Amino acid sequence: MDHDILISGGGIAGLTAAAAFGRAGFRVLCVDPAPPVTTREAEGADLRSTAFLQPARAFLGRTGLWERLEPHATPLQTMRIVDLDADGAVRATRDFDASDISEAPFGWNLPNWLLRRELSAALEALDTVTFRPGTATTSLFTRTTSARVGLSDGSRAEVRLVIAADGRGSPMRSAAGIGVRTHRFGQKALAFAITHDAPHGQVSTEIHRSGGPFTLVPLPDHEGRPSSAIVWMESAGEAERLAALDEPAFEAAMTERSGGLFGPLKLASRRGLWPIIAQHAEALVAERLALVAEAAHVVPPIGAQGLNMSLRDLAALLDLAEARPETLGDRAMLDAYERKRLPDIKLRYAGIAALNHVSMAEDPLLRSARAMGLTALHDIAPLRRGLMQLGLGTSGR
Repeated sequence: MDHDILISGGGIAGLTAAAAFGRAGFRVLCVDPAPPVTTREAEGADLRSTAFLQPARAFLGRTGLWERLEPHATPLQTMRIVDLDADGAVRATRDFDASDISEAPFGWNLPNWLLRRELSAALEALDTVTFRPGTATTSLFTRTTSARVGLSDGSRAEVRLVIAADGRGSPMRSAAGIGVRTHRFGQKALAFAITHDAPHGQVSTEIHRSGGPFTLVPLPDHEGRPSSAIVWMESAGEAERLAALDEPAFEAAMTERSGGLFGPLKLASRRGLWPIIAQHAEALVAERLALVAEAAHVVPPIGAQGLNMSLRDLAALLDLAEARPETLGDRAMLDAYERKRLPDIKLRYAGIAALNHVSMAEDPLLRSARAMGLTALHDIAPLRRGLMQLGLGTSGR
């Protein structure tokens, strides 16, 4: 076999997996149907951002990636939740400060297009990793000792382990016959970058009214002005209406939706639009195959959980592979991976889906209950600290 591991998918999770396993000494082939888009204004650029929470930074440090990413990262010291009434007036604001539980920030935020650029560059420096963008996985045949994967260029790769990091529509998951369960919220999310007058002060702000949260996550200054990444969740029809607005009308709408907390908001990128779902695979493993990231689980973008769950998948899989390299991809190793990850995935999947339903509330009584619940969670110190630790993944696992 030319490689130990084939990684299907060259998104952030797939590229991170390739770097992690390559640095650990495994021979890795990573493939993806499309080359990574690595500039902000290019067509197809991922305009979202990713907040790496404390455990994720520890994993990235272990894999040698953090030293490359740190210069581009914006610290997130405080998570602020704001509840607005129907008229856009503030009813409740509560700050969750990382200093309550840690000497470090909650996390560090980076734009997704930049992550792809830096991760792709990291792979070039590893002689254990072969990255083949423009190549898709097309078939999967497994036996007890190996897996054979057909590729879109007509070649085949025989490996000991296939890692499916190929997204919510995972072709490797389908090829293995693993089903999924999907919940649709009837929402879509707009993702884009902005500049604003008020400094963000390393505060990530999640603003609730109806339709879903409007979240601003700090970015480095852009053209001399404070900048943030926004994920704006609304009902599908409303999100599509907003996406079609011209720039001045859209800027007025997003400033109004923000409650004016940062002054006038100005677009600093194109707008992206994608559907919000919750989805989980009916199994995390099959013969010689492990599902990670969105091939395994998809959650709404609340609390910076999505990619951080994905990195916990990779950390668990890497721990098992490094502990006994000779068992790479065998049934015992894969069963151990599933046992280790399922409880955390189920907990976060259910919790985030429930929070999203609460954030969508239109009924005035439900919105009032949401504001009171926020106040109670914050003002009772043990609850506040427990919630923050659970969000970081340092308890409740």
